[in-house]
Amino acid sequence: MNKIRKNNSSEKKKIRKISIVTPCFNEVENVVELAERIRVMAKRLPYTYEHIFIDNCSTDGTIDKLRILAAKDKKIKVILNTRNFGPVTSPYYGILQSHADACIMIPSDLQDPPEIIPDFLKKWEKGYKIALAVRTDTETSKVGNFLRKAYYRLLNKASDIRLINDATGSGLYDQEVIKLLRSLNDPYPYFRGLLCEIGFPIATVSYTQQKRKLGSTTHNFFSLLNEALLGLVKHSKLPLRLFTIIGGISSIVSFIIAISYFIAKVMFWNTFQVGIAPLIIGFFLMMGIQMLGVGLIGEYALINLAHTRKMPLVIESERINF
Repeated sequence: MNKIRKNNSSEKKKIRKISIVTPCFNEVENVVELAERIRVMAKRLPYTYEHIFIDNCSTDGTIDKLRILAAKDKKIKVILNTRNFGPVTSPYYGILQSHADACIMIPSDLQDPPEIIPDFLKKWEKGYKIALAVRTDTETSKVGNFLRKAYYRLLNKASDIRLINDATGSGLYDQEVIKLLRSLNDPYPYFRGLLCEIGFPIATVSYTQQKRKLGSTTHNFFSLLNEALLGLVKHSKLPLRLFTIIGGISSIVSFIIAISYFIAKVMFWNTFQVGIAPLIIGFFLMMGIQMLGVGLIGEYALINLAHTRKMPLVIESERINF
């Protein structure tokens, strides 16, 4: 009898736990459906689970929905932020709060279907510590999809490391990976690039990104531009080196043009008219190059400032069911 009890207790210990992390902001129309789809899907999995929602200070009633969900199901846990900390740091912080054997991030807009979770777990069971969702097709805007593909390929060519094209951020991360991410203490990470930088082999899961059915996206031009520039300055020295080259070439060309105009004026003093047009064109060209270069240097300076200030990723106002 004692041996049987020991065997039973050891079998219970073998059951692993997964955390499903969902960042959300103003997703009142989607969080209930997402929670239910994950609950139904999790019943078929040989793991225990918890579902962590991290809310970025929603103003549309999402928080009230999350409180109701958490009251009905103790597997649902909620982190409420004091303010909107943006789409970069809040999801990353939510992942770091997972202490299960593996963490899976699924956004709340239902464009990345939660039904791909078993595909992530199959990769994990094969020994991969990271499995990323890769968008191979989309039901959303074709123009937006083309621009995203072009950006990822440009970033990959400019980057010092090999990045995963069309990775969306959804994926599975083993606890060993999460412990390493915690130790890095990066206050403003480009998450998709950081996963590639740490060097673990990465499995990919292909899927078709679905069209948003309910609610409207909170991403706008400026938030997308911010994330694009973040990826560029975090993982590539090419922009700075490129402007060093451009600056050097522009200086040489400007010097040659200036000497040429001087010689032409001396040789043909009475007939050669310099005119104001070349001066205006040259002035605005050089000013444009300089302003672009200064702005790019400013992006690098802002990243360094974030590291120097050592601000937390987010500040919590409340935790539920932890």
